[in-house]
Amino acid sequence: MVLAGTSRLRSSIMSKAKKKPVAETVATPVRVMIVDDHPVVREGFARYINGEPGMHVCCQESGAAEALSVFCRTHPDVVLVDLTLEEGSGLELIKDIKSQDPSAKILVVSAHDEELYAERCLRAGAMGYIGKHEAADKVVEAIHHVLEGNLHLSDRVSRKLLRRVTGNANHKDRTGIDALSDRELEVFELIGQGKSINEIAEHLCLSPKTVETYRAHLKEKLNLESSHQLAREAFIWSVEGN
Repeated sequence: MVLAGTSRLRSSIMSKAKKKPVAETVATPVRVMIVDDHPVVREGFARYINGEPGMHVCCQESGAAEALSVFCRTHPDVVLVDLTLEEGSGLELIKDIKSQDPSAKILVVSAHDEELYAERCLRAGAMGYIGKHEAADKVVEAIHHVLEGNLHLSDRVSRKLLRRVTGNANHKDRTGIDALSDRELEVFELIGQGKSINEIAEHLCLSPKTVETYRAHLKEKLNLESSHQLAREAFIWSVEGN
C-alpha cells in the first residue's frame, strides 16, 4: 500500500512537471526617434507618445549630423523628422538615413506647407507628411500608418499627386518655387529669413562658394536680375507662409 501510494504521488508530480505554465509574451514597444530643433516640441511629442500603449521614445535630437549618428547606433522603428533643424537639413537627413537603411520608416512632422514639401519628402524617402498644427492623436495615427507600410498624406495632397501621376495636373500645381531643387529651396528659405551667405553655409554644412552657386541658380530659375531682388522675393515668400 505504501509503495502504491508513493507511485501515485510520483506520477502526479511528473504529470504536473510536464505541464509547465506558458510564459506570457510581452510585446516589444515600438521605438520612436524624434528629430526637431525645438525642445518644447520634442518634449511635447515625447510625453504624448510615451503615454501611448506599445510606444516608447528612445531618443531625441535637434541636428542632422547627430541624429544620423544616433540612428545608425539605435535603429529605431520609426523616425519623426522636422524639415528645419538646428544644424543641417531635414530633407538631407531623410536621404542620409535611407542610404544607411533603405527599410527605415520616416514620418515628416513639420510646419512647412505640405503642398510644397510633401512630394519632395516622399522622393527623399519619407513615408508620410503631417503638419505640426494637427492634434497629437493624429500624429500617433500617422505613425501607425507608416509602421504598417502605408503612406500618410492629407487628402488634398494625395489628390494633387494623383493628378501629377495621371498627367491631369493644372498649371497651379507647378510654380517657379516647385521647380527648385531641394537644396535650392533650402537656400531660398534661409535667404528669406535674412541669413547671410556665411550663415547659410554654416547651417547647411556647405562652403560659402557653394551657397553662392545656389544663389546664382535661384536668380536664373526665378528670372531675377539681382541678389537684392532675390532677397526681396525670398522674404515675401517667407512672410506669406510657405
